Amino acid sequence: ASFTISLHKVDNTTVTIKLRPGVLSSCQIRIKNVIRPELKIKPGDNVTFTFTCTTPEKYFIMEIEKNIDCVSGPCPFGDVRLYPPGLPRLNRTYIWDVKASTKAGLELKFSTPWLRQIEPGETCPDFISYNINSCIDKATVNIGTFCRNGSVSRVKLLGGVAMSLHLPWHSPLTTSGFNIANRTSIKRLCIIESILERESSITLMSPNYPLGFPEDELMTWQFVVPSNMRASVFFHNYSLSNCERKEERVEYYIPGSLSNPEVFKLSDCQPANIAGSFNMSLQGCDQDAQNPGILRLLFQVVVQHPQLDENVTHLVDLSKERNMTVTIHFEGWPSRVPHMSEPICLICKDPRTCDRVLTLAAGSAYRISFLCKDLSRLRITAEKGISCVDPQWCQRKIYSLSVPKAIMQLPIRLHKFIWKLLAPNLINIEIMSPSLKLQQHVQEQRCNTSYSYGIVSATPERELNVGTFCPGGSIEKIQMRNNITISLKTYDKGFINESKHQDLKMSFVPHIKDECTFTVSPNPKAKVYLQTPGWPYGLPPYVSISWYVAVPGKQIARLGFSRNRMGVTCETGRAYVNIKEDTAGAEETVRREDELLPDPRNMYHNFWVNVSNCRPVGMTQLTLQFWVTFADRQIDLGIILAVVAGAGVLVAIGLTVCCVKKKKKKNQNPMVGVYNANVNTQMPVKKGIFTKERQNNESHVYAVIDDAVVYGHLLKESNGSVAPEVDVYRPFDGRMGSLPPSPPPFSFRKDIKLSSSTGEEPPPVTDTDRDTYTFAHQKSGQLEDSGDADGEDKGDTSVPLLENKEQDGLTE
Repeated sequence: ASFTISLHKVDNTTVTIKLRPGVLSSCQIRIKNVIRPELKIKPGDNVTFTFTCTTPEKYFIMEIEKNIDCVSGPCPFGDVRLYPPGLPRLNRTYIWDVKASTKAGLELKFSTPWLRQIEPGETCPDFISYNINSCIDKATVNIGTFCRNGSVSRVKLLGGVAMSLHLPWHSPLTTSGFNIANRTSIKRLCIIESILERESSITLMSPNYPLGFPEDELMTWQFVVPSNMRASVFFHNYSLSNCERKEERVEYYIPGSLSNPEVFKLSDCQPANIAGSFNMSLQGCDQDAQNPGILRLLFQVVVQHPQLDENVTHLVDLSKERNMTVTIHFEGWPSRVPHMSEPICLICKDPRTCDRVLTLAAGSAYRISFLCKDLSRLRITAEKGISCVDPQWCQRKIYSLSVPKAIMQLPIRLHKFIWKLLAPNLINIEIMSPSLKLQQHVQEQRCNTSYSYGIVSATPERELNVGTFCPGGSIEKIQMRNNITISLKTYDKGFINESKHQDLKMSFVPHIKDECTFTVSPNPKAKVYLQTPGWPYGLPPYVSISWYVAVPGKQIARLGFSRNRMGVTCETGRAYVNIKEDTAGAEETVRREDELLPDPRNMYHNFWVNVSNCRPVGMTQLTLQFWVTFADRQIDLGIILAVVAGAGVLVAIGLTVCCVKKKKKKNQNPMVGVYNANVNTQMPVKKGIFTKERQNNESHVYAVIDDAVVYGHLLKESNGSVAPEVDVYRPFDGRMGSLPPSPPPFSFRKDIKLSSSTGEEPPPVTDTDRDTYTFAHQKSGQLEDSGDADGEDKGDTSVPLLENKEQDGLTE
């Protein structure tokens, strides 16, 4: 197909067709019989041409430039046409270069759907874009690049303007979409008007962005907002130049404000919750010629309906807290930056100070409010520091690691609470959960609570991820040597209720030898899994970890490892696993990294498990997991039978002894309390045992008489023999020795009983056998010992007991 372009000279328009940059030439332009790679048609020319290919849009682009002189002649104000007609379907750029006096202003007014500013390098969805440049003398300032469908309705410029419209080859657009009007001088670089009729969010940039704003220039944005809407301004990216004079600033003109213009630094929190329309101006400064720096700004304006609860405030009392910050933010902060088009939630410290992110410091009380339709998109992240300055004082204190009520009462979900625990040298940190206890999150034993604790031990040289823990386990406490970071992370709304039972505490304790020590008191009915810190990346080199496992009484613990080897190869040093029961004389089981780990074994007492790492070779790492279960102690059947048999034997012996005693008691004559001088009562003893002489000790005095003693006057002859003498006291008149006496005979047996019919004489009595034995009687249940009164009335102790019995009228 052939094309004919006819340009009128008065239109002052030039058309250029040229190859696209970076495209190899495989298509040419043919004018009559001449082949050329490009074509330039000047004002007054009439040219007919064709392409040597069927798809010229792949190879060629077209520029249509129109020069408008508003200095030497009248300006063609009004709608701007796309001229000339009948152009080939190529990617094309229309350029309008308007020259005007700096004493006057030009206005570019866009028809709906207006324009939306985009960042450099960004493309428009329909590939149709506008670029506006301000031309003052010989200087050109890029006001910005815009797409269709936005809020920018007018751009007023000082001096000339270079306006361009980029259209793709397939665009059906036939009008430019704007007109040019003459205005009086605006006394600033430009004014950009934006109309915000409904809830929306727009992004705008300073001229030349991301390059520098012109030195000592002033520009203004006008925002037209319905009076029943609320607007907020947020600065997302800015930088400052090096000023020699004046100061870079932002000025707001807000209708109804008592302090117009309101001046802010770029680093300040910008006004929010503005009712109705307002203006915002950016003012530059005189820059340092040697090091000017760059002033640039990218900001966002959000328009919302007023919230129903915008006047409802929430008290956040942090006046009694120390070393704590509370940040209220949007979900995903700080790693995720919300898209400008996302609905926005604002947190306000006062009606005009609002932001997407608000940080509150300890030591003060705040009243905050929210401009947000859906508070579920907000989160809270808090951080608290606890340090030990005076070791003697802080070792006596227990710190609670619970979320303050001031945070829990807010209608915002807590995302994370971080405790940073700092300990001085030779002081360690102990974390305790006395009632709930902690469960280590492992593959075989996952946490299913609404929150968990991430514990990290850190030094300037290395960091050890101790693990993730949740309440409801078996770990009572964890002792660690270094500074600790504990991060409480929530997963659902259930934390509001579960937080009421938090019992995590910490204290500063004396130095421990291991990097980390766990104290474990498992539930006897549960199977407990424990694994080394740093999972799955392994323990750092030369780190030692210990577990102290309590075994309940009347139960047996069974200890087993999930793998049969440690899985590490040592470059220097050795890796060890040590197992030992906490009881006297217990044997210690030790395994090196090149040995098989012990088979599952029974532990009858509290026991230790210690893991010590070496310096591993290459990528090998020490990761170890073990488990503990419990069972009731079973008494061995053989032991039970032996005990029963032993008890039976003892019972049989007892019965036999009782029977024998009873029989003997029936067959023997009653014992008689008579002194028999012919009986040898001396037991062989060594001399010199007693140091007292016979007259100085009381060994011849007896406190009681055996129950079997029967008094002579009550005895009855059963065989016609003569009854023994009764009620006779025979004083001893022989020599007294120094040896203690032997006990008297226990009873008179039948085989040694004296009878008148036997005719046997008793054996002779030696001098040492002639000791006198005196019986002291027991009266009214008390023992009356008169042996101490040697010098006074010794005869009282020798009153025959039988005589007293008769006087008392006792009979048997």
